[in-house]
Amino acid sequence: MTDSSSTSVPAYEKLKTLRPLMLRLHKALLEAEQDSYERVHGPITSKMELFQLVISDEWFDWLRPISGFIARIDESIASKEPVSPNVIHGLLEEAYDILPLQSDEASEAAVRYQRAVDNYPKIATLHAQVMDALKSSSTDTNGAS
Repeated sequence: MTDSSSTSVPAYEKLKTLRPLMLRLHKALLEAEQDSYERVHGPITSKMELFQLVISDEWFDWLRPISGFIARIDESIASKEPVSPNVIHGLLEEAYDILPLQSDEASEAAVRYQRAVDNYPKIATLHAQVMDALKSSSTDTNGAS
């Protein structure tokens, strides 16, 4: 990282901390949705079938913004060019918006996310870990370095 982004080193580190938490949360949500899907439609017989469902079936639509968000984190972390502080801070702010529980609206995504948090202790724990990381990042990114 260059000097122009050195003021965002704590924020960048928080983004790097957030990534594996988001991956674990996303994986747990996918597993929960797969379980729900299979109860309604029968077993998913292969990883390729699951992949096709995840990318194209309406059942999994609500998870796609989380997938895209993780991809944007990956792009920023893997960038060979310096990542601007605005991009880093923007991703940290976007994390709040990407988790449907944080929304005031009762969207399908919010309802399904809440159901997953309520019914799967692992998801509730991961959600709490993500929120802790974000709260920590919001205090660390306000001018601290």
